[in-house]
Amino acid sequence: MNFPPKVTIKEVGPRDGLQNEHELVPLDAKIDWINMLSDSGFSYIEISSFVHPKWIPQLKDAKEVAKGIKRHPDTTYAALVPNQRGLERALEVNIDEVCVFISASETHNLKNVNKSIASTMQVIEKVAEEASSNHKTVRGYISTVFGCPYEGETSIDQVLSLCEKLLEMGVEELSIGDTIGVADPLQVEKVTTALLNYFPKDKLAMHFHNTRGTALANVLSAMNLGIAKFDSAVGGLGGCPYAKGATGNLATEDLLYMLQRMGVKTEINIEKVNEAASFIARYVPTLSSHQIKLLNN
Repeated sequence: MNFPPKVTIKEVGPRDGLQNEHELVPLDAKIDWINMLSDSGFSYIEISSFVHPKWIPQLKDAKEVAKGIKRHPDTTYAALVPNQRGLERALEVNIDEVCVFISASETHNLKNVNKSIASTMQVIEKVAEEASSNHKTVRGYISTVFGCPYEGETSIDQVLSLCEKLLEMGVEELSIGDTIGVADPLQVEKVTTALLNYFPKDKLAMHFHNTRGTALANVLSAMNLGIAKFDSAVGGLGGCPYAKGATGNLATEDLLYMLQRMGVKTEINIEKVNEAASFIARYVPTLSSHQIKLLNN
């Protein structure tokens, strides 16, 4: 095994974690939660999404969240931005990093953003250009890399093509997503190896969902190839609104526990992360069973 000595964990719970919840978390609770995450030592927190409230009402308070949180100087506060109108709102509240998103499968992209992949790329190009001109970094999410709920297995060539185009547009980092949690360690090795044949490892992060309990194993597979950046969500929050049956993200506290036991540095305080998980569980009923297990062990 050839694991990196340090891993960067990118906390996506406040956005990817909450976007699929039926219960609306109060604004004050979101702000307090994000402040707890900042105090835990995360260098990166995705705090919300500037998607139209009609599509994701759970995140309709994105501007208020961005205005209300306490910002640590060593933390990047990012948000998902679907289009130029969303970018305008994000710039108004001085988001540090703009996140754009696209699916590797045509059908999922149509379901997710009601546009073809080609049309979505045109939107992303304009958003990336304007974000860069406003001195904001841009991160790109590529969904359904390891499988699509509508089309099945995704073509690696399609993924490579999207990665190349996004990087050419000025996207600085790519988050490679197992949106529905179908990946296994051998598939992760195959896809990651293909990506590393063309792109530097520091341009790549992995985003695993834990639908079938394979997320941690998939992290180890990617780490063994030198990948050192991973997305996760406190409490394993999350899911995909357009992928029936897809469950939450890899739980941040589970990832931290594993890395800590392995001697891999993260600079994150796991006790404070557990406290943040317990806090948000008061507002998100789906976390109850996870938290009972966590607090009793």
